[in-house]
Amino acid sequence: MKDDFYSPDPLLVQESLEEWVMTKCEDWRDNYQSNYEEKFDEYYRLWRGIWDPADTERKSERSRIISPALQQAVESNVAEMEEATFGRGKWFDVSDDMNDKESQDVLYLRNKLTEDFENTKVRKAVAECLINAAVFGTGVGEIIIEEIKEMAPATQPIMDGQLQAVGVNITDRVVVKLKPVMPQNFLIDPVATSIEDAMGVAVDEFVGSHHVEQLQENGVYRDVYVGTAAPDTNLEPDQDITVYSDDKVRLTKYYGLVPKHMLEEATDEKIEGDAGYVEAVVVIANGGVLLKAEANPYMMQDRPVVAFPWDVVPSMFWGRGVCEKGNNSQKALDTELRARIDALSLTIHPMLAIDATRFPRGAKPEIRPGKTILTNGDPREVLQPFNFGQVGQITFAQAASLQQMVQQATGAVDSAGLAGNVNGEATAAGISMSLGAIIKRHKRTLINFQQSFLIPFVKKAAYRYMQFDPENYPVKDYKFNATSTLGIIAREYEVTQLVQLLQ
Repeated sequence: MKDDFYSPDPLLVQESLEEWVMTKCEDWRDNYQSNYEEKFDEYYRLWRGIWDPADTERKSERSRIISPALQQAVESNVAEMEEATFGRGKWFDVSDDMNDKESQDVLYLRNKLTEDFENTKVRKAVAECLINAAVFGTGVGEIIIEEIKEMAPATQPIMDGQLQAVGVNITDRVVVKLKPVMPQNFLIDPVATSIEDAMGVAVDEFVGSHHVEQLQENGVYRDVYVGTAAPDTNLEPDQDITVYSDDKVRLTKYYGLVPKHMLEEATDEKIEGDAGYVEAVVVIANGGVLLKAEANPYMMQDRPVVAFPWDVVPSMFWGRGVCEKGNNSQKALDTELRARIDALSLTIHPMLAIDATRFPRGAKPEIRPGKTILTNGDPREVLQPFNFGQVGQITFAQAASLQQMVQQATGAVDSAGLAGNVNGEATAAGISMSLGAIIKRHKRTLINFQQSFLIPFVKKAAYRYMQFDPENYPVKDYKFNATSTLGIIAREYEVTQLVQLLQ
């Protein structure tokens, strides 16, 4: 007798919007973990100087020293990019169309944007994105809109102007912030090479539960029960720290295309157009609670995420950073230094060979100043000090060569001096040629950073201000461009050339 059990066709089962989004995000995370997670963890450890058994090259290795060569390379490259971008104060410019004869509005917009960027600490956020790009290969930033209460001290006349009341003026304002995103918190369509041509991108991270509750009170998120998130060390900034699991919510913010009918069902609103997919913003808590779903609310229909590769890898979204370039040289240098330190323990510390048949029973064969050692017979026959020879002097030269290889791979110039570290030649012509090559490498990264990250961020931030704060930002079609200068190394190089010409 057959059971009257009906199993519906899985293709006919209606999938909700949050299930569709989370399925995509989980597939993208699987791709990231399979291809990039292990390498990015290694780059992070080498940059921070954190020892791990996976980074050893010999089974007999005992020393855990990590050379600072790669750390210096990262900081040197990032400092050069920061100096080239922010060194002269004005780091972006605004231009108007040729037909507009008045330039006051352009000047006002630039000054206003600069002031707001200073207040929201954009420069600090950009610097963090640069570090992420140097370490992991790609810098990612999320553009966030916040409504704040702007406070300013003020006075107000009272009692017909006889007295002055001192207080604070509070005005509600919309500000745009840049939030750096770590690679383990960023998910993207694996076949995409940029933010724009991806089906969608997602920022998957832990936030404080109070953050979600405040946005629910303000009506930004739906008033539903969220709960707390299950711990997941893969999302933490540092994989080795003890995880704090209380009062946290796992927030998945998806920006991209979603099926039109699913968005209509989630929002109970009719969406115009015949396209099967629409650009949307979807926020999901703890992998299944829909907090927000709406069609893209921004007037330019752009995605609030910017990203750039430190060095381009053809047909790939994830780029090639300083740590990847210097990874092999750094590990070889660490192996050399550790082998030397391991050998020092055998050549420096005194060791003693003892005739066990002529040593008193129960005596401890220790070596220390002032100790008396009892022997059965002549001590010169029972005891014999020995060592394993001397550490080879060639290891000094090998370590120096490996450190130079790290600099060649990463383009970082050591502070110990240009003459001996750039190309081993002390001649002015040799230094000049080598510095020219180094500056050209920095220029490539600078162009990547400006065209893929800095200018798109300034554009998107200005569009957000025009849309949500039109009183302070007049809505016009402006052109934005980055104002970069020479970095410190290039500037010193130019000064040297100028001095030579004057001589």
